[in-house]
Amino acid sequence: MTSVRQRTVRNYQRPDDRGMNIQPDVTYSCPMHPEVRLPAAGTCPICGMALEPVEPTADLAPDPELVAMRRRFWIGLPLASIVLLLAMAPDAPGLASITGSSWSPWIQFALSTPVVLWCGWPFLVRGAESMVRRRLNMFTLIALGVGAAYLYSLAALFDPQAFPATLRDAHGRVGIYFEASAVIVVLVLLGQVLELQARERTGGAIRALLQLAPKVAHRVSADGAESDISLEQVSVGDRLRVRPGERVPLDGVVESGASSVDESMLTGESMPVEKVAGARVVGASINGTGAFVMRADKIGKDTLLAQIVTLIAAAQRSQPPIQRLADRIAAWFVPSVIGIAALTFIAWLVWGPAPAIAHALVAAVTVMIIACPCALGLATPMSIMVAVGRGAHSGVLIKSAASLERLEKVDTLVIDKTGTLTEGKPQVTGLRPMPGVEQDDLLSVAQGLEQSSEHPVALAIRSFSGRHSVPAALVTEFASITGQGVRGSVRGEPVALGNEKMMASVGIDLSAVAAEAHRLGDDGATVVFVSRGKALLGSIAVADRVKASTPAALDALRASGLKVVIVTGDNRHTALAVARQLGIKDIEAEASPARKGEIVKRLQAEGAVVAVAGDGINDAPALASADVGIAMGTGTDVAIESAGIILVKGDLTGIVRARQLSRAAMRNIRQNLVLAFLYNALGIPIAAGALYPLFGLLLSPMVAAAAMSLSSVSVIGNALRLRVIKLSTALPPQS
Repeated sequence: MTSVRQRTVRNYQRPDDRGMNIQPDVTYSCPMHPEVRLPAAGTCPICGMALEPVEPTADLAPDPELVAMRRRFWIGLPLASIVLLLAMAPDAPGLASITGSSWSPWIQFALSTPVVLWCGWPFLVRGAESMVRRRLNMFTLIALGVGAAYLYSLAALFDPQAFPATLRDAHGRVGIYFEASAVIVVLVLLGQVLELQARERTGGAIRALLQLAPKVAHRVSADGAESDISLEQVSVGDRLRVRPGERVPLDGVVESGASSVDESMLTGESMPVEKVAGARVVGASINGTGAFVMRADKIGKDTLLAQIVTLIAAAQRSQPPIQRLADRIAAWFVPSVIGIAALTFIAWLVWGPAPAIAHALVAAVTVMIIACPCALGLATPMSIMVAVGRGAHSGVLIKSAASLERLEKVDTLVIDKTGTLTEGKPQVTGLRPMPGVEQDDLLSVAQGLEQSSEHPVALAIRSFSGRHSVPAALVTEFASITGQGVRGSVRGEPVALGNEKMMASVGIDLSAVAAEAHRLGDDGATVVFVSRGKALLGSIAVADRVKASTPAALDALRASGLKVVIVTGDNRHTALAVARQLGIKDIEAEASPARKGEIVKRLQAEGAVVAVAGDGINDAPALASADVGIAMGTGTDVAIESAGIILVKGDLTGIVRARQLSRAAMRNIRQNLVLAFLYNALGIPIAAGALYPLFGLLLSPMVAAAAMSLSSVSVIGNALRLRVIKLSTALPPQS
């Protein structure tokens, strides 16, 4: 069944007073209510805030809503100031003839009317719409407060005889509050301008990323001719030249040349990365002093930069579970405030001093103005928007605000081994030819046997041989033996590569090298043997090395109170070797994808809050089952889709930064909620007149308007502090 909110959102399609037309290709959403999706720029049918485009752009042009509010503010400010001066300074030298004359109320009426009816028109319209739609919000209170003060003053000016004699002075006039209505509008406009400016700054992270992409690429044609084209004209497969100091135009692979590339704007890592032929490069990274030609393989929305921007924009619009508390309170807050204002009016009317109705009106208007829930509504969205942008600059992509909130509570981290703790790219770590055998001879036979295999060991051997310019031996009669290795013939002589079983099957005695092979195996390496005829040519050790950043990152995570568990599909012998190297005691080896998910559920059933870090397709079930899934940006698309947090660079230091960010963001949100609740808890009683019996003080509606605006600004300012928090590899213990 369609909810009331959904029906309201779907049917609300009116452009707002900015005069912007419906644009079919542009969708707008509300920062506070991301479920709102409208085809036109306007206001949110739930809270009344200005809608923003869903798709981010690099456009630096000011927000039309900000321009409109700023214009209304600067026009209303001098008019409201004069009205305030006329109302509040009747004894000022040189003004007595004006402020004390019968013309003063009419001048106040003439000057305050354009302020209320033009400068404050958006607030009045949004307040009226909220009542028609039965979606009471902060603009409901503003419209009621300003409208009550203005209409009361209007009636007092044009028909004072309709009021009781106790409200009229010696000249038969009734007190007016044009200055209150005008100044409230101006102060609310000021608050809106400050809020919109702050919201514009929260989008700075996205705009900064979008502006990283160069406008022009240097395309190299088949005949070697070079031409400059716009980025939109580049096609997949185009060869592009990147000169020293330029930004890489798009994602692709280096074909020729070499350089070091600064990828810090995407990964958060300051050290440049060496790029040679075959290496991947990403768009918007900065080339160093070398030059190279690359082949573009991803363009437009498929590039890493575009995907990062899309993820950030979606995450900034998502809501963490803590927002539900604010939403539940806000749903009852405005009706409660209207009820409190009505009770305040009645109490002052019955028990207040003369003129009772004037005091009752002032108190009721003050309650409605000071209690506007804008600070409460902004408390969570502003912090999330800033935190997500801050994370992006450190190589931590937050896909959902819920993941950011839950990460703070995680106490158990389940880590895959290959590609997470290790580099995920096995390399030759040891080459031991037998006495009298040349190294190149050993490599030539090994490379020839592994020429057609896609096994990780084969890839490592081919890569190593290629770097040493060793040609592959021509192997015939090739055969692959599952669980043992491969064999064939070189110039009619039998050759083989594999484990102990393979060597036994071809009659090779390994007793001379068995001890060394076992030692390498205990260190986590896979050892293969190469034979020719009945002679052992030697052994090759292949290992997936632990990432250089892993030990320090694990130390920091453990120091913060996290329990670290290795869950891997690799054999237990290799897993134990890596675990010993890293000081990890909890290990689950030879785990299938389904088994990984079951392990996560078991830990959760035991009361643990589990985060899973992985990069492969086999990690997807565990990532989806975890309280927080963390995918390596260098991993598979399936893993990335299953995770809530993505580490662009793909190492564990990103988890350290993500956890720091989660703590800082949630602490900031709680501070904002406390500020908002404390403000209303103190402000409403004072506005209702709690101080009057003791000190004779009654809060002015103008002071209430200023306090309301400042409460929003304080919440936004606190959220913006997240832009400058330091995210390092050192993570202090959880307090």
